[in-house]
Formats: sequence, structure tokens, C-alpha cells
Amino acid sequence: MADDKAKVQQVDETTTPAVKRSFFARVGAHYRKWWWLHLIILVVVVLVITLPIVYVAYPRIAQSDVNKSSLNITNLVFSNPTPSSIHANQTQVLTNKASYHPTIYAFNASISLPGASAPLSTVLIPRLQANDGEIINVDATLALNQSTDAVANFTMAVLGLESFQLNFYGRPDLKEGALPREKVSFNKTVTMNGLNGLRGFSLEDLMIASDLTNLNGTALIPNPSIITVAMGNVTLDVSVNGTQIGQSYLTNLVLAPGNNSVPLQGTINTTQVLGLITGNTSAYSSGVLPLGIRGISSVYNGQEIPYFSQALQANLLQTPMNITQVLINSGLGDLATVL
Repeated sequence: MADDKAKVQQVDETTTPAVKRSFFARVGAHYRKWWWLHLIILVVVVLVITLPIVYVAYPRIAQSDVNKSSLNITNLVFSNPTPSSIHANQTQVLTNKASYHPTIYAFNASISLPGASAPLSTVLIPRLQANDGEIINVDATLALNQSTDAVANFTMAVLGLESFQLNFYGRPDLKEGALPREKVSFNKTVTMNGLNGLRGFSLEDLMIASDLTNLNGTALIPNPSIITVAMGNVTLDVSVNGTQIGQSYLTNLVLAPGNNSVPLQGTINTTQVLGLITGNTSAYSSGVLPLGIRGISSVYNGQEIPYFSQALQANLLQTPMNITQVLINSGLGDLATVL
């Protein structure tokens, strides 16, 4: 019995002690047991980081990039005017130097002069990719705001000013890559050359009929802008120092960029003209009359276009008319000698 106890004691004393696991083994065992907890922690951390980016930083970055972009209008054609509408064909170029080039979805933009109390119209801007140099084409009939003076003020600015500004405002949706759609404010003001009061207007090759009442010639009308506008049949009052001496007519007038040579017909009050250039007390004995020419009306397809008429009435043109040369052009040189 004693021997058996000794053997047991000897066996116990020689048993190999348990091997201590390595650090990596312990870590592995820990993650195998608590993987679900670490997954929850990871999800929480990702959400804490990404949600502020997606819902706070991303909208701010998107709006900031939209604000930094700019528009440049390279072509603008107004055609088929009616009292309540006009067709516009416009080419814009978007400048965007940001590193992001998101999709901007189609949206309605109000058009107005900066500071105007109301827009003159609303236009649908098509979906576009906000790349640098992106070309935006707008081809639409605009319903004009007739409740205010917005349209008349716009046409007076286009016709009368050397330059003017045009504002586009809307709230489009924007999307960058896999990020969600975000609504931004699109508020762009574009500076454009106007028609500058048709400065440089002149009359050429004027002739009168043998009855000295009908006046014909060519009106040279400069247009320093990129705007083309169809104005229809335009009637002009012709005066000297505030005294009307006749009327002139421009048929199917379309003002395109550059110099426009337009056939002109009219009537002239010969008695008034002769009284201005003859006699010892005549104000213009040299035979050169300082004409004042002011538009009265614009009629397109049988309808007066009030916003064009108002713009024409607000713009006074001045140009000289040499009566002696007009008589010579008309084959009435003998009469020119007498005068």
C-alpha cells in the first residue's frame, strides 16, 4: 500500500504544467467570443464619423461649390414675341473649378434684374453635369410676368444700357457619386452687354420721291451685344428740336449682333423741313438737320408688343440729315442748288 502511494506521489510530481497561451492567441479567443460586440462598436464608430459628413459637411460643401461656380451667356436669341410671352434660345457656359462635378437635376429658375421686386419669367434649366466648361442650352417659350413692370424694365435695360445684369435663381437637387441627393440654392448673376441705346445709329442713302413726301433709305443700327431680338414692324417719330417732321418705318426688324443695315421707309413734312433750312433767320441754313428719332410702337404678327414699345419710347436716337445730299441722291440737284 505504501508503495502504491509513493508511485502516485511520484507521478503527480512529474506531471507537465499547463502551457500559458500567447498574447495573439488570447486576442483571437477574445474576438471569437465577443465578435458581435466589436461589430456593434465598429458600426457605431462608422456612423458617428460618416453621418456628420453625409448630413452636415456634404451639404455645406455642395452649396459652397455651387456658390463658387459661375455662368457666362454666349448666345441669346429672342423671337416670336407676343404681349404675354417670348421665345428664348440661350447658350450658357458653366465655370466650375471645384474638384467635385456633381449632377444637377432639372429645375425651374426665376429670371430677374437684380433687386427687382418680381421676376420677369421662369425658365426650366435642363439636367446637367457640373463640369468645368459645361454647355447649357435653354430653348423655351417664356410666359412673361404681366402683373408688374419687370418685363418692360428688362427690355429697357437690354436696349438702353451699355451693360446689365441678369439673375437666375432656383432650388435644384444635386447628387455627387453614391452620396444622397441634396437640395441646394442656385443663385447666379450674369453680366451682359446691352444694346447701348443703339449708339452709332445713322441714316444712309436717303432719298425722297419727286412729290417730296416719301422718304426711303437705310438705317445702320449697331448691336454690340450677343443678343438677337426680333421686334417686328417698328414705327419711329422723326423730329427736329422737338418738332415732328415725319415718321419712319422698319419692317420685320431683327437686330442681330454686329452692324445691322435695315431698309427704311417713311414720310416727311416738306413744308416744315424747308422752313427750317431756308430764309435769313433759318435755324439750320447749312441744310444739316439734327434729327431726333424715337420709337413709337413695335408690332409683331399684327399684335403690338407693349414691352418693346415702352423700351423704344424710352430711347432717343440722334443723327444728322444733310438735306442737300438727300436732294442730290434723289436726282433733285437743281432744287438743292436753289436752296
